[in-house]
Amino acid sequence: MSQVSLPDFTAPENPVTPEDGAALILTSVAMEEMGLAHILNAEGEKIQWILGTLNASVVPATSPSVEDVLAINESVRDTLEAVVAKNLILYLKAGRVLRFLESDPTVASDSGGGKPPAAPAPAPAPAPQQP
Repeated sequence: MSQVSLPDFTAPENPVTPEDGAALILTSVAMEEMGLAHILNAEGEKIQWILGTLNASVVPATSPSVEDVLAINESVRDTLEAVVAKNLILYLKAGRVLRFLESDPTVASDSGGGKPPAAPAPAPAPAPQQP
């Protein structure tokens, strides 16, 4: 899997615009979500391993005890709780960035070069009333 390349923030010739900053934050959220997906996959494999369904060619010497299964279950549950909490934080972070992009007039949503959006056209005048 390839790594995402991020710009050098310390170089004066690479100023970070608000739109660039938002894109970088969303990139970091996506990378963290990918990491959480790998953790969830590993936890699923942990359950498959204890149940003997991970790899058909590997047969455990003894069947796991109920205590073993419960211990793995508790471990997976604790990890899932941490992943869900982290996922909520990432969801809120991404939502804040999207609200910033929608509300900041200097950030054009259609890549208009940082210009504020044009003012909306005035509403049409009401039709005259008949006496």
